[in-house]
Amino acid sequence: MAQPLDYLKETPSQTAGPYVHIGLTPNACGIEGVYAEYLGVAMVNDRTLGQRITITGRVLDGTGTPLKDALVEIWQADAAGLYNSPSELRGTADPNFTGWGRCGCDGVTGEFRFDTVKPGRVPFRDGRKMAPHVSFWIVARGINVGLHTRMYFGDEAAANAEDPVLLRIEHRMRVPTLVAAVDGSTYRFDIHLQGEKETVFFDI
Repeated sequence: MAQPLDYLKETPSQTAGPYVHIGLTPNACGIEGVYAEYLGVAMVNDRTLGQRITITGRVLDGTGTPLKDALVEIWQADAAGLYNSPSELRGTADPNFTGWGRCGCDGVTGEFRFDTVKPGRVPFRDGRKMAPHVSFWIVARGINVGLHTRMYFGDEAAANAEDPVLLRIEHRMRVPTLVAAVDGSTYRFDIHLQGEKETVFFDI
């Protein structure tokens, strides 16, 4: 017997909608009892090695308007340039650093914020070292597939100039879209989805 066409229709998959926040940051949505704490909010503790920094910014659309429902995740190496990953030698990365953070943008200002440490330089596959950087993943209403980009540090000009990934960007005037502005220990990284200041995104 044929199934009626209006029975158990497929859920739309073209956009994350509100479900990404309910599933990934339930505590921030007022849904208690799923996780003990807001996952990804604490990257460091009082024993974490390295220079403490804050990364902040907004996800902006083509008109410069903040996406207040965006969700941002970051991945980074520790202060020694090692990842908290099974692919690293066991026990070499800082055990007091998660290397991963998740933040839903503020519903009023659109700001995201991560309290972390400045990463060390990670070896590239050909033996060179990459400049200190943080990998970003962005998802929000209307973004069909999560966007990947990197944040480099504005006070690492020499390292940035020889970074093998930054050197692959053909249109050199776009490199500054990946470099965070520095204010003491705070790094400001606004992510522009469209427009003249559109951030460079990576196909990975």
